[in-house]
Amino acid sequence: MKNSMLPTRREFIKIGAVTGSGLLLGLHLPGWEEATGPGRPKNSGDRQEGMPNAWIKIGRDNTVTIMVSHSEMGQGIATALCMIVAEELEADWSGVRFEMAPVADVYKHPAFGIQWTVSSMSVQSSWERWRLAGAAARELLIAAAVRFWQVPRETCRAERSHVIHLPSQRGLPYADLIFKTDGLTLMAQPPLKGPAEFKIIGRSPRRLDSRPKIDGSAVFGIDVKLPGLLAATVVHPPLPGAKVKSLNARVALNKPGVRQVLAIRTGIAVVADTFWQAKSAVDLLEIEWQGGSGTPASTGQLFDRWRAMGKKEGKRFYQTGEIKDHFKDGAKVLEAAYDLPYQAHATPEPMNCTAHVSADQCEIWAPTQNPKGAQEIAADITGLPNDRIVVQTTFLGGGFGRRALVDYVGEAVEISQKVKAPVKVIWTREEDIRHDFYRPATYQVLQAALDPLGRPIAWRHRIVGADVFAQALPQVLSGMLPDYLPRFVKNMATALARRLLPRFIAGKNAVKGAGPLPYNIPHMQVEFVNDDPGIPICWWRSVAPSTNCFAVESFLDELAAAAGRDPFDLRFELSAPSPRLRRVLKLAAERADWFTSPPPGVYRGMAAHDFQGTMMVLVAEIAVSEKGRVRVKRMVCAVDCGIAVNPGNIAAQVQSAVAFGLTATLKSSITFKEGQTEQSNFHDFPLLRMEEMPRVEVHIAPSTKPPTGIGEVAVPLVGPAVANAVYAALGRRIRKLPITPADCRIPEIQPQMHADEIF
Repeated sequence: MKNSMLPTRREFIKIGAVTGSGLLLGLHLPGWEEATGPGRPKNSGDRQEGMPNAWIKIGRDNTVTIMVSHSEMGQGIATALCMIVAEELEADWSGVRFEMAPVADVYKHPAFGIQWTVSSMSVQSSWERWRLAGAAARELLIAAAVRFWQVPRETCRAERSHVIHLPSQRGLPYADLIFKTDGLTLMAQPPLKGPAEFKIIGRSPRRLDSRPKIDGSAVFGIDVKLPGLLAATVVHPPLPGAKVKSLNARVALNKPGVRQVLAIRTGIAVVADTFWQAKSAVDLLEIEWQGGSGTPASTGQLFDRWRAMGKKEGKRFYQTGEIKDHFKDGAKVLEAAYDLPYQAHATPEPMNCTAHVSADQCEIWAPTQNPKGAQEIAADITGLPNDRIVVQTTFLGGGFGRRALVDYVGEAVEISQKVKAPVKVIWTREEDIRHDFYRPATYQVLQAALDPLGRPIAWRHRIVGADVFAQALPQVLSGMLPDYLPRFVKNMATALARRLLPRFIAGKNAVKGAGPLPYNIPHMQVEFVNDDPGIPICWWRSVAPSTNCFAVESFLDELAAAAGRDPFDLRFELSAPSPRLRRVLKLAAERADWFTSPPPGVYRGMAAHDFQGTMMVLVAEIAVSEKGRVRVKRMVCAVDCGIAVNPGNIAAQVQSAVAFGLTATLKSSITFKEGQTEQSNFHDFPLLRMEEMPRVEVHIAPSTKPPTGIGEVAVPLVGPAVANAVYAALGRRIRKLPITPADCRIPEIQPQMHADEIF
């Protein structure tokens, strides 16, 4: 049984029969010929829908369905991308729908060369080509009406999924016109609207995924149902790379519903009729492991090692001017070191995937950020060619970068192949946290020399740790390589990348957010000391900026205090080269009443950041209880993200990023003891609770520039804004996360307001 929400590969090929290749010239879309076939085939009159290009389907009921090539994991991307297409298409928003696109070259991410959703770049990278796709389809439909009516082009216009003949006020719905386009070609460079003409972009219409998520009809990976579907869960080794020495599954196999206990590439799988039966049987397994990578015995030992390594110069990744002499001549030299821990993704929906492998086909239903990678790992396991592997991307119950990897997809495929039946793999929460690919930890040392006016004239930033890019990229590399390459060539390239990337590019990703900075500091040097202790790491919401921004913005506050300057004033002066950042600094300060004293017992901190072209400033208002508990009461955010495609969704993304960032700032981290993860579930990896969520105000600076990213942007700012507010409250610097009551408990500091009134 297929998921009706998603087209199968065969259906996609049929859809391709009613599309044209002319759009390739205007959009420069790779793989268009492979996805649709050459020429412009006819739109068959007996079909219930037609496609003017690979992105748009128009049904006979005049609904417009947009093929979304980016994963919807709650960030609202399906709605935002549909708004872009619908705007230029002049579609009636009430009739717009979306489907998740199948795996095809035409849907590859233009910046990465692979079909995946990462780095808050979906809107930014899709802006132009999706507008062109909508505009080209609009002009094609108008051309069909002009030919049908035999009227001049200038007498017709498109509106609300119709083409109107202005003199006669006759109208034809797109549903009729799509089947009258035979012989017409798509314009290579269709006219695009100016921002003043937008009717959908810049507004906040209902999200297209709201109703199915409310009424329960939305299909997440964990919801997939198939006839004869079995359930499985996996036990992973306690140390990366460990192997099974002995296994006693006799008791587990005697439990009701348990079908098999299997050794797979990544551990031991238990297959049963239901997930609970499989999970219960796992607890009865007697497994002895051997070997494993040499991870540090404890988190403390790892950071001790990094502190020693941080005393030596690392590889330079960014430099302006010459810092050496200025540390001798500076009126004042400051230094500070920051510890940032490993973090788990802890997605609300744990890792899961459903697979059905038969003799000549493999079907996958996966909540994945990387459908192409899912196809590649299935091809590697089954030996089937890519065109026999169908990947259907479901809704994701959170991704945060974790689902850019496809290890859990490979487990479902391997188990299904071995048991010769459809299988749904679900990880327990314990497996999810203990065997995550974590946000990298880092140790960071910053030094600055100040001139007599307290401005930094020289700046050195040294980062010690492992680079997620060097470790995780080989796992997705095969998806970036052309399908025509033999499997053994892809495997060789991946193996080579695992050996060479840590050596040659480690640090390139790890220094993001550390340099260049949007500040006028004439002499800067950013270094990276590569030390990978073997702990699995992966992209995490905002990745390197989540640690580097904490160090940079905390240290900048320390410089302001040392110079006796207001943190806003110093940032505003230094941001002279970035007018956009200056604008959001002023906006945040005004809306947060920065220059007005807060209520008694409430303290403010600020942080600013340039996240891949999105400028954001966050002001945190906090209170600290007598026992050292930090309560964030209010967050004021100002952001310039170019054209605000959907202001309501931008605000929602900032709010969710604040919640995500506060969990890492105040609540949880991942630590290791004797090489193993100490945390296992939400009792020792707690998340922010509803009553702990502050009021979040989002102020969007108007702009006519192309849109930039928003989904991850606020995460890096939360930690330093709160830490700087703690300094305002207690006069104590926070140089590690998470902030604990022990960090803030100062008996001699008396609260200015009774704790009950603040908390």
